[in-house]
Amino acid sequence: MATEKQKTAARRNLEKARAAQSARAHGGKSRPRRSDRLSTAEQNDLSDREFAFPKERKEPLTDARHVRNAIARFDQVEGVTDAERDRAWKRIRSAAKKYDVEVSATSWRELFSGGKAKKR
Repeated sequence: MATEKQKTAARRNLEKARAAQSARAHGGKSRPRRSDRLSTAEQNDLSDREFAFPKERKEPLTDARHVRNAIARFDQVEGVTDAERDRAWKRIRSAAKKYDVEVSATSWRELFSGGKAKKR
């Protein structure tokens, strides 16, 4: 059984939650984001040029963190040709330069050597 003190705290928490939800519903302050990731809506609003693989809309290149992530996951992208990978690598290198991200690999093929991924 819950104590009276616990019940009071639970009621107070419910009142706070309801007030915050009502404020958001009426155009008030929105809740803070829990992560720096792009929301689905934000990702849907990006143009195709802002992706390493624009046709598939994979690997957004909107900031330094996303560029590093695109490099790290480059070998995990499936269903693309070598020509598409060449173009994506060029876009990644360009974005890396823009956001001052150091890239040690000169070619995307270097990412496949020594890893689990297999080049098709």
